[in-house]
This record gives sequence, C-alpha cells and structure tokens, in this order.
Amino acid sequence: MTIPYSILDLSPIPQGFTAADALHHSRDLAQHAEKWGYTRYWLAEHHNMTGNASSATAVVIGYVAGGTSSIRVGSGGIMLPNHAPLVIAEQFGTLASLFPNRIDLGLGRAPGTDPLTARALRRDLTGSADQFPQDVQELQHYFGPVQPDQAVKAIPGAGLEVPIWILGSSLYGAQLAAHFGLPYAFASHFAPDDLFDALRTYHRLFKPSTQLARPHAMIGVNIVAADTDEQARHLFTTQQQHFTRMRRNTRGQLPPPIDNMDTFWSLQEKAAVTDQLSCSVVGSPETLERGLRQLIEKTGASEFMMTGQIFEHQARLHSFEIAAQVMKTLQATPTTL
Repeated sequence: MTIPYSILDLSPIPQGFTAADALHHSRDLAQHAEKWGYTRYWLAEHHNMTGNASSATAVVIGYVAGGTSSIRVGSGGIMLPNHAPLVIAEQFGTLASLFPNRIDLGLGRAPGTDPLTARALRRDLTGSADQFPQDVQELQHYFGPVQPDQAVKAIPGAGLEVPIWILGSSLYGAQLAAHFGLPYAFASHFAPDDLFDALRTYHRLFKPSTQLARPHAMIGVNIVAADTDEQARHLFTTQQQHFTRMRRNTRGQLPPPIDNMDTFWSLQEKAAVTDQLSCSVVGSPETLERGLRQLIEKTGASEFMMTGQIFEHQARLHSFEIAAQVMKTLQATPTTL
C-alpha cells in the first residue's frame, strides 16, 4: 500500500530574517520536495502573525507553483469565512488556469487569526462560520459547468472543477466532508484530541460524490528529523517555544533552538504544549521510521501532511529529506502498512 506524503508550510519567519526570506525559503523547500517525491505542498492562511509570511495565500501558491513543475500546490487552508466564495473561485480558477491539474483548495472555517484582526478582515463574527456549508456549495457551483441561466460566473474558474478539501480539528469538519463526499484533512499536528473520533466519523458517514468515490483522510503530523535523536530534539525546541509563546499570547518570529526547555516553560505549559504537539515524530531516521509506522497502523490514514517549524533553513531541508527517505522505505515494505 502506498501512503502519499505531503508538506504543510506556514512560511515561518525566523528571528533575524524577513518575510521575503521566508517566502524564498518556502519556494526552495517546495523545489526540493518535488524531487523527493512529496505529493502536495500546501500553504496556510494566517493574519497579523509576525512569524508567518503566507497571509496572501493564493499569491504565495502562485509563487511556489511557478517555481515547480509537477508537485501539487494548494491551501491548507483558505479560511473561507474571511472571503466571498466568488473571490476564492476566481483566485483558484486563475491558479488552475496557469497550473493545470496542480492546484488544491483546502478550506477551513476558522478565522486564522485573533478576533480584532478578523474584524479588520471584514469578517462577520456572528454568522460567517455558520454559513460555511453554504459557502462550500457556492464554490462548487462556481467551479462546475456553467448553467444556461447562471447570472454570476467565476472567470477563470467555471468548469475547472478545482479539487476541494475540507480541513478541520473537530467532528464538525469530518461530518461535513463526509456529507459532501470530499477529502478530509485533520489538523492533528496542533489539535490531536479528536483525531480518532473524527476519522471514524468521516469513514462511517462518507457519501460518494463526483469528486471522490471513496473516503480519503489525511492527517497532519509534526516531523523534526536529524541524523541523531539528540539533534532532532534540539531542533524541536524551536516549535515547543513557539507553541508556548502562543499560549502566553506573546507570538513573535520563530525562535532559535535552545539547550533546555525546562528553563523556558512552566510545568503547566510543558504539559499543555506536549499534549498539543503529541502527534509529532522527532528523531533520527530509525526513530522516524518507527514513529511513522505506528501512526499508519493506528490511524489507517490515506495520506500524511507533514509540517515542521525548524529555525535554520538547511536543517529544515534535511529534516524533510530524511522524512521522504523514510516514507519510501515504508512503502517498500508493504507488510508494515
């Protein structure tokens, strides 16, 4: 059995670097990922976050897709309540016209930011999330064939059937993806608690659609790999600090790794962040192989969406290269999958 493996990139801005640096690093990582056999390269929509450069997600997707030739590029995801469905249909219709059969549209219903910034985005905080199912259907309508009496069309977009994914971290997204017969991506890389319930719900309720005949569930997993376990654990302290700062509401640029996390976080913060990052595999190639094999066996996931907040770009490249090598090894030993 073949398990596709993909990358979710937040275009992190490390301390001492600029957004331009982060975007160049994203494109460089995507170019390497294409060579290493990754299936997709997704970028996430976040706003008013000094440590992320992917806020104009469709623009960054175009930049990355323009620097690659075969890997699928998409959103993980577009926070649909922040936007009019027609605008997203036009943006992704344009991308699909420029890069045929290479664009994915992953959709979420969270704001991807704080309430004040959500208001600055002109988001209706009282009702926009409740409109999410209708907005998904409206998008599907714009991507479908033009109807004889259709007054509003997405140009480009109409007839392109851009693949839509539902993203989620709760049972709501699983139910919606199953009802619409769409592929489902679960955000277990930062919200793992409902993972198994969501996967069971999705498979149990799935209804085949014109886009998808059988359920396809992708799970997010944090990957930090290095030549040794000790080196990987050191690199992982960057992500641990970052998540601790989010809990303190002191977000900032991506910090460099440190030697001892116990000097940085409290016992309560350690427990909370460790739980939040529990869907992580950190270590050497051997440790990675054991951890990923266990995830495959426990979850039955159709695909892995790998992410990793690593401070130094070359170390991040090396981590994803190791992960690709490990996945190829697992695929070559089907009795373990």
